[in-house]
Amino acid sequence: MQKNQHAELNLLWGELILEELARLGVQHVCMAPGSRSTPLTLAAAKQTKLQQHLHFDERGLGFYAMGLAKASHAPVAIITTSGTAVANLFPAIVEAWLTRVPLIVLSGDRPPELIGCGANQAINQPGIYGQYARPVNLPTPTRSIAPQVLLTTVDEAVANQCMPVHINCMFREPLYPQSLPDAASDALSHYLQPLRHWQGNTLPYSQYSPPIRGQLPSQDALTRFVHGQGVIIAGTLTQAEQPEQLVALAAKLGWPLLTDAQSQLRQHPAAIGNIDQLLQQPKARALLERADRVLLFGGRLLSKRLIAYLEQQPWHSYWQVLPQQQRLDPGHNAKTLWLSSLADITALDWPRSSAANWALPLVAANEQLQQLFHQQIDLGPFGEAQVVRAIAATRPGQQQLFIGNSLPVRLYDMFAPITPSPAHTHTNRGASGIDGLIATCCGVAAHQQQATTLIIGDISALHDLNSLALARQAQGPLVLVILNNDGGSIFNILPVPDEQIRQRYYRLGHGLEFGYGSAMFGLPYNRVEDLQSFNEAYQDALDYAGASVIEVRVSQTQASEQIAQLNQWVRQS
Repeated sequence: MQKNQHAELNLLWGELILEELARLGVQHVCMAPGSRSTPLTLAAAKQTKLQQHLHFDERGLGFYAMGLAKASHAPVAIITTSGTAVANLFPAIVEAWLTRVPLIVLSGDRPPELIGCGANQAINQPGIYGQYARPVNLPTPTRSIAPQVLLTTVDEAVANQCMPVHINCMFREPLYPQSLPDAASDALSHYLQPLRHWQGNTLPYSQYSPPIRGQLPSQDALTRFVHGQGVIIAGTLTQAEQPEQLVALAAKLGWPLLTDAQSQLRQHPAAIGNIDQLLQQPKARALLERADRVLLFGGRLLSKRLIAYLEQQPWHSYWQVLPQQQRLDPGHNAKTLWLSSLADITALDWPRSSAANWALPLVAANEQLQQLFHQQIDLGPFGEAQVVRAIAATRPGQQQLFIGNSLPVRLYDMFAPITPSPAHTHTNRGASGIDGLIATCCGVAAHQQQATTLIIGDISALHDLNSLALARQAQGPLVLVILNNDGGSIFNILPVPDEQIRQRYYRLGHGLEFGYGSAMFGLPYNRVEDLQSFNEAYQDALDYAGASVIEVRVSQTQASEQIAQLNQWVRQS
C-alpha cells in the first residue's frame, strides 16, 4: 500500500468509528491535542453530528466529558494521543466506572512493532484501565480487515453500555494525509462497497435491542411488604429518573420519604430532608427505630448516620430498587433487589400501608430543624453553611448545582433549606475524590448552557485550577463559589488525635487566594466576607453570560465549630 493511501485508510477508520458512535447516541466528542491520534482528530473535525470540545489537559478533559455525559444522559467520546495522555484519564475513568457514566476513550497508539523498544511516547496501552473500562484493542488499519468488522466491533462494545469503554487504535505512520478528501479514493471506495446500505441510512450497523427489565413484584408481594411501619429512602438519583414520583408513592403508602443530598429531593417540601440531623435527635431516632420495612431507591448514600441506621435496624423486609445489577450496600444487609426503573416500580398498584402515617411526628421535627437552622445559620454569623443555604435558596428551579466533595456536600446534606422548586443537583460521589470537580461542573454546564453554580472547597479548587480554562468557554451563567477556609477544614470534624498533627499533616493550610488565578484566565472575580456582599455578588454572577468566581473567605474553624454547636442543640431538643 502506498504511504498516502495508508494515511487515508487511517483517516477512514477514524471516520467510520466516529460516525458509528454518533449513530449509537454519542452527542459530544472531547479532544486533547496530539499527533498519534491524528486520524481520529481529523475525522472528528469532519464530523457534523458531534459537538466538539478541546482542552490541553487530558485529566481535566476526562472529567469535563463526564460532566457532559451526566447532563446529556448519553455516552461521550474522548480522543487522546498515546503515552501518559491515556494515563491522565484514569481518575475520571474510575469515577465513571463507579457511577456508571458511559465514557468512550479513543486513544491513538503506536503499532505493535514500536512497543517495548524505546520508541518515543510508547507505553503498553491495551487494558491500561484494568477493570474500570471495557477494553477494545483494534489492530492497525489494513484493507485485509473488512470495514463491517470494525463497525460490529464498535457496536458490540458500545450498544447499551453504561460503563466506560476504551477503544485503543494502533496507527502506523504516515498519520497525515496530503489533503482532507470529501470522498474516499477509488481504491478505498471499493473497500467500502460492503457498507453501501449502511451509508444510505442513519442507523447503527448492528442494532441491539434494549436490555430486558427485571421481574416486578407481584400484587401479593406488594400487599405483604406494605403491611407494617416502613420508610422510603431516596438515594442517589438523576433528574432523568423523575424522582418526584417518590413523593406521590410516599403519600399513597403513608410512609415518610427520607432523602439523600444526591436524590434531587433533598429540598422538597413533602420530604424529610434533615434525616442526618434527625438521627441525632433522641425522639426522632426512637420513632425511626420502630420501622421494620424499608424501600430504598438507588444507593451511594452520603450520610454516615443514615448508612448506620440502615445497617443496624432489624428489618423485617428490605427492598432496594436499582436500574442495573450492582452491590450498593456497605452494610451487606439481607434484602430483595428489584432491577427496574423508578418509574416502573412507582407505577405499580401499591396498596395503602396498614400502618399509614405512623411517622407523622417526623414532619414536625423536620420543620423544627428548619426553624433552628434559619435562626442559627441564616441569621447567625457569616460562614460556609450560611453561604450554602443562600445558594440553595436562590432562584429555585432556575439553575443547577454542582456540589463539591469533602465539606461542601456535607453542609448541603445537613443544612439545605426547603424550597418549592428544588435545584437539580450533581456530584462526583463514586470515588468521592476532590480532583476534576471544576472540569466536571464545566461539562455539566456546557451541555445546554443552563445556569450552573459550583460550590467547591479551596483545596479542591487548587487541585483543578487549570480547568478554569474550560470555565472561560462557558456561554451561560457559570458561578464558581470557592469556600476558602485555608485548607482542608473537614479534618476539623474528624477524630485526629493531635492538634499539631491535624494542622501539619491533614489541613494543609496554604495562605493562598484566587484573585490572581481568576485574572490569569480572564474570569470576573469577587472576594466576599459577609452575607450581603455575597448575595449581591451572587445575583450579579447569575445574570452574567459566562463564568465568574466568588471567593468566600472564612476562618479555619468557623464551619466545624458551627456544626458542633448545632449538633449539640439538635441532640438536646
